[in-house]
Amino acid sequence: KEFKTVAEYIEHHIKGLTGKKPNTVKQYGQTLRLLKEFDISKGKKITFDKVDLDFYSDFVEFLTTDKKFSPNWIGKNIKNLKLFLGEAFERGLHTNLIYKSKKFKSISEDVESIYLSEEELLKIYNHDFSKNKKLEKTRDLFIIGCYTGLRFSDFSQLKIENIKDGEIKVKTQKTGERVVIPIHWTVKEILEKYSETAKGLPRPISNQKMNEYLKDIGEEVKIKENIFLTTTKGGMKVQTSVPKYNLITTHTGRRSFATNLFIQGFPSISIMKITGHRTEKAFMKYIKI
Repeated sequence: KEFKTVAEYIEHHIKGLTGKKPNTVKQYGQTLRLLKEFDISKGKKITFDKVDLDFYSDFVEFLTTDKKFSPNWIGKNIKNLKLFLGEAFERGLHTNLIYKSKKFKSISEDVESIYLSEEELLKIYNHDFSKNKKLEKTRDLFIIGCYTGLRFSDFSQLKIENIKDGEIKVKTQKTGERVVIPIHWTVKEILEKYSETAKGLPRPISNQKMNEYLKDIGEEVKIKENIFLTTTKGGMKVQTSVPKYNLITTHTGRRSFATNLFIQGFPSISIMKITGHRTEKAFMKYIKI
């Protein structure tokens, strides 16, 4: 089939996706909607041969000024666009290689991501949440994430059969790799706590709800250090100060795991075997040292 415009090809591609994660398909759909909006704003439809550095500059300007997106969200949409342009090229739909130019780049900026120290984690672990069961279960699940290094999609779905001989063995959902993780004493105590009620594990909740409850947990145990954030929105730098507990998410557990082990002297290559980082450069950027 011949496609006259980039948006037309992307739309056709999305409709044919099978086996892709819903979030991935959702992001592709977002890029398609933005491209259509951009087409309308320019009064013309973008064909493959019209994708040049002027188009790139105008599209980034549209996402920055009109949509007021952050650099990282702009970068994700440019990354998706480059992916579609590359696939269309491989299928022989065009011969335009401008998307490979260094100037046609997926922009980004560093985001302030926190980790929790061993002291802060034990403060959370030892706090009495018995009068608030939703926070207690959230805390227990979070601690499992903090001492296994697993993503939410993995630690929230752990089953008793994943645990044997003092180790957790799991095939990760995102990468499909098998990892083996020694069981930390806090994780062991949590597993024993739920051994008779939930096959050895707390009942999973949604990522969104867990992120909400984690902020309540952080506030209750008084993790209130002020964190200064500098972000870009609509092309303007904005600096704000927020309490640390407002930045705690399920992913904070994974980052805390990697950072704390590195501080304790564990070889980075050993930690990377669990976190799945393929290069030490990427790992060192990930941990908060």
